[in-house]
Amino acid sequence: MKMFVLISLCFFCLSLYRVSSEIPDRGLDHASLPPRGWNSYDSFCWTISEEEFLQSAEIISQRLLPHRYEYVVVDYLWYRRKVDGAYVDSLGFDVIDEWGRMIPDPDRWPSSKGGKGFTEVAKKVHAMGLKFGIHVMRGISTQAFNANTPILDSLKGGVYEESGRQWRAKDIGLKERACVWMPHGFMSVNTKLGAGRAFLRSLYRQYAEWGVDFVKHDCVFGDDLNIDEISFVSEVLKGLDRPILYSLSPGTSVTPAMAKEISGLVNMYRISGDDWDTWGDVVSHFNVTRDFSTANMIGAKGLRGKSWPDLDMLPLGWLTDQGLNVGPHRWCKLSPDEQRTQMTLWAMAKSPLMFGGDVRKLDDFTYSLITNPTALEINSFSSNNMEFPYITGRKVTNKKSQRKPLLASDEETIYEQQYQGKLHLLAGDRMEFCLNASPNRKLTSKESKRGSLSPCKRDANQMWELNTSGALVNSYSGLCAIANSVEANVGSGGIRSWIATGRRGEIYVAFFNLNTEKTVISTSISDLAKALPRENLNRASCKCREVWSGKDYGVIKQSISTAVETHGCVLFVLNC
Repeated sequence: MKMFVLISLCFFCLSLYRVSSEIPDRGLDHASLPPRGWNSYDSFCWTISEEEFLQSAEIISQRLLPHRYEYVVVDYLWYRRKVDGAYVDSLGFDVIDEWGRMIPDPDRWPSSKGGKGFTEVAKKVHAMGLKFGIHVMRGISTQAFNANTPILDSLKGGVYEESGRQWRAKDIGLKERACVWMPHGFMSVNTKLGAGRAFLRSLYRQYAEWGVDFVKHDCVFGDDLNIDEISFVSEVLKGLDRPILYSLSPGTSVTPAMAKEISGLVNMYRISGDDWDTWGDVVSHFNVTRDFSTANMIGAKGLRGKSWPDLDMLPLGWLTDQGLNVGPHRWCKLSPDEQRTQMTLWAMAKSPLMFGGDVRKLDDFTYSLITNPTALEINSFSSNNMEFPYITGRKVTNKKSQRKPLLASDEETIYEQQYQGKLHLLAGDRMEFCLNASPNRKLTSKESKRGSLSPCKRDANQMWELNTSGALVNSYSGLCAIANSVEANVGSGGIRSWIATGRRGEIYVAFFNLNTEKTVISTSISDLAKALPRENLNRASCKCREVWSGKDYGVIKQSISTAVETHGCVLFVLNC
């Protein structure tokens, strides 16, 4: 058996947020809460029709709007003809107007005929009490570039003129800056040129004329970062009479430092790649959410209001497959426990909640999950949202299995994680050797020279604290060691936890079990006090209930401990 030790040095920052009120501040009312709605991508890919979209909107109006799912968004390629040969990165199948702007495919969107665009669809959506959104790509289409269409001057009317000549698509398109994941589809425009800015202005003024309330702008962030286009589009949106919520997608390779450049210009921005219904996709969000909460990015200042790190849509219920030219045809592959884990993390991290499943086939489990009142309360109104590092876990082992020497005792294994701000000893789950600090056993000179590693004994004490000097101090024996940092891939296992405070003084604590075995996860009230020092928890007793099971734990005075299913979670509400 191999043994390894990892010391991770991080900075734990307590994020302080102003508690939201029932009535948003009218001076900061755009996206004052994390936006919530439905997006067609996870269930229809790009093939959705007007009839299918309006059917979905009607159901959302009746069933999900009461839970503040207010946006209905047509995802990408609404302008592409659904014919043989058309797919995600095909060229020559799009419908564009005389100015090179994308317009809805009239075969799929019949109400768009006669130059109406999405006007009629938006009117029907608004009549349902909902808000209408569309997905758009960066810059200009390759199809418009090849056709060399003229540029519209939407301020004066007619062709854009400057320096004594009329400007066209090939004057502004930057072929060398094509979209990475759709290179045949779209390219950036030169925003340093008046004609380039005029083209972008004509796009977003047209969206406002159609009645659009939400724009999901793709291929300008993350690996495709185009700060110039984001900045100019934000400026255009700010100048419109009609408020339009501005969302960026996707967000591969995004860091808090990158996001700080654009967060004040937008209302939502993706901090991950596409999230599909795989456990690996769910797990990949834990580290990035931790980093963005630590950087105080949740609910930061945004366009006409606030901005929110976006963990992507919720691929739950009846779905399609990524990149297919067909609509929904299968159920979500995540287990019920995995789905609860995803919903809980999205709620605790205050991510926008954009449901992706086919609402025409919305089952009871999925509906109860995405409308859970406590999860939605946390998502909207909680504060101090952060990853909580003070937890321990032990496997629930099969008593008939062979007993193995384990860290700390022969009955439990401590799982320690790389947390943002807590210094831990990472131990393998089958460690045969200990960094022994027991005063009941003297080390030989040979053992001392090889680093004080010895076989684990029942009296081995492994409670170590890493000081800022780099010294490991054992809290039981007082013995010290010097720690050297190494990097390791934590992978998809382990345990995690998040905490937040409610607007009525309640405390929310979520335990997540990323392991492949059922695990008992524990923490203490005194450790909650370390993360929430203003809550005066040091001598508190708390009433405790668990959200997903409905279990009432009564009054707890010292610690919270519960078994969590494989890939599952628990969500506690504490009133202390």
